[in-house]
Amino acid sequence: MPPKAAAKPRRPRRAQKPGVTIPDAIRLLTQEYGPFANEPRLDPAHELTFTILSQHTSDRNSERAFRSLMQRFGDLYAVAAADVDDIEAAIAGGGLAKVKAPRIKTVLNRILELNANSLDLRFLAEMPMHDARAWLRQLPGIGPKSAGIILSFSLGMPAMAVDTHIFRVSQRLGIIGPKVNAEKAHEVLEAAMPPEDVYPFHAAFITHGRQVCKAQRPLCGACVVNYGCPSRDEKAMNAAADSDRPDGQAPGRRRRGGDRAATPTPVPHTQVVKELQP
Repeated sequence: MPPKAAAKPRRPRRAQKPGVTIPDAIRLLTQEYGPFANEPRLDPAHELTFTILSQHTSDRNSERAFRSLMQRFGDLYAVAAADVDDIEAAIAGGGLAKVKAPRIKTVLNRILELNANSLDLRFLAEMPMHDARAWLRQLPGIGPKSAGIILSFSLGMPAMAVDTHIFRVSQRLGIIGPKVNAEKAHEVLEAAMPPEDVYPFHAAFITHGRQVCKAQRPLCGACVVNYGCPSRDEKAMNAAADSDRPDGQAPGRRRRGGDRAATPTPVPHTQVVKELQP
């Protein structure tokens, strides 16, 4: 018999990438930025209009445009009946008015067609979430993020709303894979946690994406979940080593002092709701 070929030396097993679980991420980010105030928002039709105005602009601009729209027309039925040019003039201060004005008018009139000339969408809260989301998705220009915002913030349903910040942070932490697109991310993330964690996840991740895990030059040395981030910048980590958390939970920024934790942090664009509600 021919001699057996020498066995090839085994390659050393690659060390697993560091990871952070969703519950730990929610806990640490809430400790860092929260608590988060889950306050009532606008009714669904107004929330939908506000969501359109908030696309591709800042919170300040979208609030300015929404206030101007409501001051000019009084209610959304008048907006639905108005000329597009008049809507455009009312929301000019919010940016992309030429795109958003016809979109708002089209969506409102489509709701009137589908809902017996009513803009009251509170009936969606009585539907299974999948059906409520599908109802909203039939409206022109309403994608999974906008539908999630309306269901979650306006109707209190555990719907995931993935914006660019949440998508970026989730991919960097390895919670969603690199091949998962923004639309699929809603399904993946919603299925990855219990319903009661959907809102805290949204609030924590969007805040972290805005303040630390930025699109350009993320502040990895100031990140409270950098210990488990496979995308972390080791150089930034080393540079910030002298400011690691003293409680041993995770490297990163020291816990802020004072009474900050006693003041809930509102999610983006809730201030205008307080001002406009009776």
